[in-house]
Amino acid sequence: MTSLLSATAAVHGRNGQTSLPIHTSEGGSTIPVAFDGTNLSIGHAEPHAIAIDGSGIDHGITQAPYERRFSPYEFNGGTTLAISGPDYAVIAADTRLSSGYGILSRNVSKLHPLTEKCVLGSAGCKTDVDQLRSVLDIKMKVYSHNHRKPMATPSAAQMLGNTLYMKRFFPYYSFNVLAGIDSEGKGAVYSYDAIGSFERTPFSASGSGQSFLIPLMDNVISHKNRLDEKRDLPAEEVVEIVKDAFLTAGERDIY
Repeated sequence: MTSLLSATAAVHGRNGQTSLPIHTSEGGSTIPVAFDGTNLSIGHAEPHAIAIDGSGIDHGITQAPYERRFSPYEFNGGTTLAISGPDYAVIAADTRLSSGYGILSRNVSKLHPLTEKCVLGSAGCKTDVDQLRSVLDIKMKVYSHNHRKPMATPSAAQMLGNTLYMKRFFPYYSFNVLAGIDSEGKGAVYSYDAIGSFERTPFSASGSGQSFLIPLMDNVISHKNRLDEKRDLPAEEVVEIVKDAFLTAGERDIY
């Protein structure tokens, strides 16, 4: 029996006919068809059989052709948070690796130490994050061999910005936060966009829980919209604030 494609082409050519000839090895026959210019419906020779109504089906023939899409990126969730102090920096992240609404693992770290005084936090696409870490590690080793010393935190921040900008036409799908201690012993936190623009900030958050953490940090760390006197927070208190912040974000963030 001829295929639906051939049948549709025949009906297109003979719009208005009520039957379609079918050629088989046992002889010829016809089947009732109806075509209104857009949709094809095929009846059945047996009286009690159910007719095939193609009016609600897009076969990619009578209407728009099918379109297939592919994305090289996948968001694997994750949230990072970094806070700088007078002589310390605190950086934290969750360990959940997700895909859509499914949790693939609960033991994947979003933190990666670059030096003894500098830590990178990255959320986003796991494969891009791993590739970015590998590139940064290679550059750090080359610097260490050439200069006989580890890279300083501000230099590492600039190197990360240059690395992201180098991939601006096909960016790493990673949301980065860099935290460490600078050459003066002060805490430093750097916030990045996808193509390497960065700035030094008192705190920064990235990933799926960013929208939950930033307003809280604005109030607790930056002391915005508060009437009480601002004070320098010790590192121990900041660690407890970060723990509470992640518990709060975890109640709302499904990724």
